[in-house]
This record gives sequence, C-alpha cells and structure tokens, in this order.
Amino acid sequence: MPTMADVARSAGVSVATVSHVLNGTRPVLPHTRQAVLDAVDALGYTPNSLARSLVTSRTRSIGLAVSAISNPFFTEILQGVEAAALEAGYSLLIADPHDDPVHERKVVQLLHERRVDGMIVAPSADPHALMDYLARHSVPTVFLDRVLTRDEGATSGPEGPAGPAGPDQVCAENVEPMARLVGHLTALGHRRIGLVAGLPGLSTTTERIAGYRQALTSAGLRHDEDLVVSGNSESSGAERATAALLARPEPPTALVTANNAMTIGALRALHRQGLAVPDDIALCCFDDFAWADLFSPRLTAVAQPSREIGAQAVQVLLDRLATPDRPARTVRLPCAFVHRTSCGCPEEQARVLGREEPVRRLGREGGRDEGTGPRPDGPGGTASASARSTLSEKGTTS
Repeated sequence: MPTMADVARSAGVSVATVSHVLNGTRPVLPHTRQAVLDAVDALGYTPNSLARSLVTSRTRSIGLAVSAISNPFFTEILQGVEAAALEAGYSLLIADPHDDPVHERKVVQLLHERRVDGMIVAPSADPHALMDYLARHSVPTVFLDRVLTRDEGATSGPEGPAGPAGPDQVCAENVEPMARLVGHLTALGHRRIGLVAGLPGLSTTTERIAGYRQALTSAGLRHDEDLVVSGNSESSGAERATAALLARPEPPTALVTANNAMTIGALRALHRQGLAVPDDIALCCFDDFAWADLFSPRLTAVAQPSREIGAQAVQVLLDRLATPDRPARTVRLPCAFVHRTSCGCPEEQARVLGREEPVRRLGREGGRDEGTGPRPDGPGGTASASARSTLSEKGTTS
C-alpha cells in the first residue's frame, strides 16, 4: 500500500507539502498542489483518516439531525447536504430526532461523541435542551429549515452554539410565499379560506400562519380563528383537521395546507367526504412535490428550494468552521409560486400565467441575510378580471 512518503517522492516534494495539500492546513502553489494530486491518483494513495484527525483535530465529517427523513422535502434537503459535503471533502453522519426534544438531545450528543466537526440540525418545537448542550460544548451548528428568535436562542453563557449571537440558520421564506398563495385565492373571490397549519411551536408554522393572516388583511377580510386548525405537520393529523373544518356550519370554500404531508391527509379527507377539487373546494399547498403535477387537478403550490437549502447549510457551516468568531447569520432562500389548476383556475390560464414564478427576487448568493433584501410583491394579483368576477360570490361571509 503506497504511503505519504511514496506520494512525496513521486511528486518531487516534501512529506510536509503532501500533508498540507491533503489536509488543507497551509496554502500551496497551484502547480505543486496539482503535482501532489496527480501522484495520489497515479499511486492510488488513500489517506489515513483516523491519523489525520489526530493531527488536525478534525474528522472532516458533519452530523445531520433532521426528522421525517422519508418526507420528500427533507429527502431533497439531505441530497443537497450530501452533495455539498462530498464536494468539500466531508462525510455525513445522519440521525433522526423524530421532532422529540428528549430524543433530539440524545442523537445530537451521539453525533458529537463521534467527533463531527460541526452539525446541521432541524430543531424541534422545544429546542432548549438542544441549545444548552450545543452551547456548553461549543459545537459549530447550523439550524436548518426552522429558525429561533433571539430569546429562544439565548444561552446562559456568553456565546451560543455557533458564535457570539447563537446559531447560524438557513431556511426558506415563509411569510411572503404563504401570503402569495392565500392572496391568489382571495383574488379568485374566496372569502372563507381554511388553513391546515403545522406543528405548534415550529417557526415554519408560526410564519406560515402569519402569511395567511397577512393575505386576509390585505384583502380586507377578517380573521376567523376557527378556520385555522393544526394538522401537526403530518398526514393523519391533517386528515382529522380537514374533517373538522368541513364539519363546520359554514365550511371553507378554499383550503391551504402548510406542508406536503398534510396535503395528502387533506386530500384523503376531501375524498372521504366526496368533495371534488376544485369544483366543490379549492386547494393550494405549501410544499411542492414530484407527483403534485400528476394529480387531477394538478396542485397549485409553493415550491421550496429544498436542495439549495441543504447545500447552503453546508456552506454556512464551512464558513463557521473557517471563521469561528464571526457573527451568526440567518440566510433566507426564496420560494416559487407554481400555478396549476387545483386553485380553480382553468388549465389555459395556468399555462398563460406560467408554471413557476418567483415569490421573491433572488438576493445575495441565491438568498438573503435576515433583515436585508428587496420587499416582496404583494399577495394575489395573479387572477384575471374575468376569473375574479366569475368567483366573486364564493364565501360571502367576511
């Protein structure tokens, strides 16, 4: 088996130079670096990862803790994380916290005990034990998909788990895309719009409810809290929640689901009631998925940039590892409005308006840091005047 010394002789450099090239511990001239890499390929040299980690105190591994890995949204995030980590020369250790705070704390500790260089975590609705552990052990961490407020991210020490201001965070926009989705329904004439919201306590749930309310306010509609029900971010919960909405004396004329799993549950409840979409009730969903275009009717949805979220989380973590003392940041990535026909628009109109429209213009590096970036377009405004006139009598209660 070839050794590092063999690589050094073949490349005509010192063993120390080979080490610097392979470990990235010191800049090396491009032609020298290429000579080392060519020698590695020619000899079939495989670095000893264990020995390297003892020297550098780095394992070149990342811990990923996300729940519901079987969910297509998180599956695509995983693919984005894995591809970006591999490109940067990092391996991935994966755990499922099951959105349970106690289990979350355990799996994060297990990942940490395997000496990962940093972690990417989708925190649960109660992340206090997680935050305490990460802060106590100064684990470089990026929170994924969900964000914490300053109060939630506070720790008893002077620093959070990722830096002076707490963890870095990467997620999609939630408020404006949901407002766009609901605003499209109000523009079509709907006045009673039900929302099947996610698990209470998650930032995604809070922000999407805020977007729903923002759209109603913009349309001059009052907030009927009885039209907002929790599907607990999963299919069976959404099925029960949708059934409860349909059983109301004045059921909604349109329905919005706040993630893809809940869309399946809502569709199941509508089918059990013998209701057709969109003839009996319009349906829009937050989270596009691969087969949404295969339903009849095709599902109008907000599409999150799931792979980009995963890749961006890796980049933010690598930035943290390179500069441990820099201020923490929250990066928001834009979503797209995918206009199909479950909202009640005819097939021809969906094609004319475009299958996919950005809800927010791209900011810096494909996203934006929290607190910066252009203002979003207002909700709604996509329906034609004739469509608004045709549906103006829907849900007359305001």
